[in-house]
Amino acid sequence: MKSVEPAGGRKAPDAPHGGPARFMPELVYGANDGVITTLAVIAGVSGAQLPNQIIVILGLANLVADGFSMGASAILSERSKPVPLDFRAAGQKGGATSLGFIAAGSIPLIAYLLPRLDDARFALATVLAAMTLFLVGAARAFVTKRSFLRAGIEMLLIGSAAALFAYAIGMLGARLTGITV
Repeated sequence: MKSVEPAGGRKAPDAPHGGPARFMPELVYGANDGVITTLAVIAGVSGAQLPNQIIVILGLANLVADGFSMGASAILSERSKPVPLDFRAAGQKGGATSLGFIAAGSIPLIAYLLPRLDDARFALATVLAAMTLFLVGAARAFVTKRSFLRAGIEMLLIGSAAALFAYAIGMLGARLTGITV
């Protein structure tokens, strides 16, 4: 794989040229956002101590609407470049972004779709999201010069911070709106 020289002077590998690996940046970007936003919905609703049914409804709505939006935005971004991709190529990148978002973003919701978990749902959703963030982050090592461990931990930490903020905002929102927490 040959390297290109970015503005910072550090060499980075070119994107892979063939097969599904050529969409790795879009898959990772979509997967990262899918897991983080789904976990943020779960954490915010859990922080507000609202019923689990709300998590399922908001989680599914988020997956479909935001997954579509991410893909559409990827298409428009590619079509807005000085030398835009043709619509088919831009659509493939948008589709990969949506696929990554929906596939990875659905993983934390599994905890709310399984029977008889009761109070363990939020903990299981958090563990599933953390594992997914780490694995998707580690997968970046296939196209970057980072180690699997470093790439995985980086994505896990960023996603965890977003979930903590969402949980705190859910708690604050419950207090501000008078919902008993």
